[in-house]
Order: sequence, then structure tokens, then C-alpha cells
Amino acid sequence: MKCDVDIRKDLYANMVLSGGTTMYPGIVDRMQKEITALAPSTMKIKIIASPEHKYSVWIGGSILALLSSFQQM
Repeated sequence: MKCDVDIRKDLYANMVLSGGTTMYPGIVDRMQKEITALAPSTMKIKIIASPEHKYSVWIGGSILALLSSFQQM
């Protein structure tokens, strides 16, 4: 909870699970329950785990590598 107060609402409402460890059964429900317990009661919590979340990190990295702005670094 050390992030800027102005962006907390957006962060709570836009959580994306990615990577192999997010494949554990029930992880989305567990994350939802634990974060809801920590967040203010008025906060909307949204956690997304796409069907490809096992590979999301790799897919994101490959897209980033294709960007001309990244290639100039």
C-alpha cells in the first residue's frame, strides 16, 4: 500500500496474473479473497487470468522486443 493514493483504485481494478505459478488450481479465487481482505471495503477488486496466462510473460516480452522504440535502446 505504498503506492500513490491516486492510482490505487486503478491498480486494484486491473490485476493480471501471469506466469507458470499462476496455474495452481484456485489461485484466482485465493488472490481475490486475500486482496479483498487487505483492501478498503469500498474498493473494487478485479483479477484477470487469461487462458494463456502461463505464457503471458513470454508473449509480452516478445511483443516488447518487436517495438522499434525498444530496439533503439
